[in-house]
Amino acid sequence: MSAISPRGELRFMLVEGRVNATVFVQFLLRLLCGVERPIYLIVDGHPSHRARETLDFVKATEGQLRLFFLPPYSPELNADELVWNHLKSHGVGRRFIQTRDELKSLVIAHLCSLQRTPARVRAFFRERNVRYAARSC
Repeated sequence: MSAISPRGELRFMLVEGRVNATVFVQFLLRLLCGVERPIYLIVDGHPSHRARETLDFVKATEGQLRLFFLPPYSPELNADELVWNHLKSHGVGRRFIQTRDELKSLVIAHLCSLQRTPARVRAFFRERNVRYAARSC
């Protein structure tokens, strides 16, 4: 899972297995680490995003974290989907991958490369359907 900002920041966490509320809260904790300003996170309708555990955690941050939910069935509005599309088309899509460890290594390398190129991450927010997310920054 990942989160990006219009400033070009990318944070990610690889998860083996299913993503549930506990895993999502771990990701949120990592996002909050070292951050001084509130985080406004746009999320889709995944059950982990709407789970009681998640909502209780967000409430406990006392405004340091706010979730904004996209309408159902609208991945084109999710800027973070562009990260995963980029990974598929430029990172691992046409490679011959033999092992799970090789896949994991390639995914991490590609995401780290994106982290080091904030201009590329900022470019995701110039896409027509996700420009709305960069307007307030």
